[in-house]
Amino acid sequence: MAGRRAGIARAAAAGRRAWPVLLMAWERWQQLSEEDKARYRRQAREYAERGRRALEDARRRRRGDSPH
Repeated sequence: MAGRRAGIARAAAAGRRAWPVLLMAWERWQQLSEEDKARYRRQAREYAERGRRALEDARRRRRGDSPH
């Protein structure tokens, strides 16, 4: 039980440290124009797709499959 309390305490401390940063990020996001928000969303989608492709390529290489 003591280990569980320690984990909760660490999570709470991390949350207290992260809160100001998250709040600033949210406020900055709210101030962006719709065009900038759309650009950031598109960029995030492209990064996610690139990451998925890289993982899939790595899995194929491990199995010995060809990438295409």
